[in-house]
Amino acid sequence: MADARAWPPGRIKIADALRVLLEKKDFGAITTAEIAKTAGVTEALIYKYFKDKRDLLYQVLAEYLEHYHLRAHTDLKGIKGASNKIRKLIWTHINVYATDRVFAKILLLDVRSFSDYYTSGTYKLVKKYTDILLEIIQEGMKDQEIRDDIPPVFLRQAILGSIENVCLTRVVFGRKISADDLTEKLCEFVFKGIEQRAVK
Repeated sequence: MADARAWPPGRIKIADALRVLLEKKDFGAITTAEIAKTAGVTEALIYKYFKDKRDLLYQVLAEYLEHYHLRAHTDLKGIKGASNKIRKLIWTHINVYATDRVFAKILLLDVRSFSDYYTSGTYKLVKKYTDILLEIIQEGMKDQEIRDDIPPVFLRQAILGSIENVCLTRVVFGRKISADDLTEKLCEFVFKGIEQRAVK
């Protein structure tokens, strides 16, 4: 996907307009006319760059995912050990939900009701992001830091599902999310289940 900074000004305005509107309204309640008005462009211009409103949503999410994918790799640099990397990734993931509620709403609520989302290029970016965690789990199993009697894909699903579960209602109702507090609680729960047990 092209660097967002290289997009034409009109396209950037349209994407930014959707983000602004999502701060106050549900996606289903937003019209293309509202998006055009907020962006200061004609409604026809939306269809020049996007197939429809849903395609706009997917492309906005894709831009977020590419940004956070790069950020996750940067955040993990210099960190040794699978457990430490998982802790950092959990904190980063929760902190993103805490600080970027529009992204959280799109990923946790808006796109999941559309069946074509799961066959879209945007969903492939989600899987690319979650593969970072899978690789760390596999690294931990190889180094005997994480128990290897549970499939790594299942562990990934359990960790990501736990993050989403503790954040979802907070996102829906606009409640505060403490990345530090939730990370500590989740790691206490997760690591007691996945760390390699000492041989007696």
